[in-house]
Amino acid sequence: MESLVSTDWLERELGAPDLRVIDATLFLPNSGRDARAEYEAGHIPGAVFLDIEEVSDSANPVPHMLPSEAKFASRMQSLGLRDGMRFVVYDNSPLHSAARGWWMLRTFGAHYVAILDGGLQKWSAEGRPLDGGRPPVRHGHFTPSLDRNAVVDKAWMLSILGDPATEIVDARGAGRFTGDEAEPRPGMASGHIPGSKNLPQGSLFEADNRWKRGEALRSAFEAAGVDLSKPMVTTCGSGVTAAVLLFGAHLLGKEDVKLYDGSWSEWGMDPDAPKATGPA
Repeated sequence: MESLVSTDWLERELGAPDLRVIDATLFLPNSGRDARAEYEAGHIPGAVFLDIEEVSDSANPVPHMLPSEAKFASRMQSLGLRDGMRFVVYDNSPLHSAARGWWMLRTFGAHYVAILDGGLQKWSAEGRPLDGGRPPVRHGHFTPSLDRNAVVDKAWMLSILGDPATEIVDARGAGRFTGDEAEPRPGMASGHIPGSKNLPQGSLFEADNRWKRGEALRSAFEAAGVDLSKPMVTTCGSGVTAAVLLFGAHLLGKEDVKLYDGSWSEWGMDPDAPKATGPA
């Protein structure tokens, strides 16, 4: 299975016993939208809802931090996600949060994970079937194996500041990156990690919500001043859209990419963490 699958491919595969479709829609806190309610109102047939807010480290004040292996396994098993299955993740969010679901599953050891190109937006626009409510699931067995090299913390980020050998790429919008626009979470400083480049995650998509591919995708990174020959770490507001940049790099065959899970929610709340404002 490719890392990016089409709506045609998914509709043909629906109902396959080894396939599970996952709705990983997530919205910003001030959006006024309810991801679970929207899922129950209409989702791809058979899809289960992955609550990214809930499947996180609830003891950590920083939002969306990866949970323990035990918690992740428990939540996946309750959704009927089992070892050896193929997973297709989609969303209906401007955050393109399916990438966070894809990254979490891969980071915890799932082997066959793809994103639905165009998400629910494209699926619905094409008049494909939708179901409501919650589908019945049979408890699965998911064996987690956390790839600790895939994720980095604040101490690691501090250790590479000023090192031109690694690219730091921020997925937030330009206004939040420069500090001209306030952060959506109260009490958080504005700006960005010094030395980082700004590539708003929406820049990686076509007008119909499909991912850019090939030269168009590569050009989006290069237009942001990103040197794709260097190792990369991606960041954003809370580790969600950072996964969009990581998946985009993956589509280009680039695998030397890590994700800063705490992102600006952690960095911006630390008064001692160095901060920069203005353009990159």
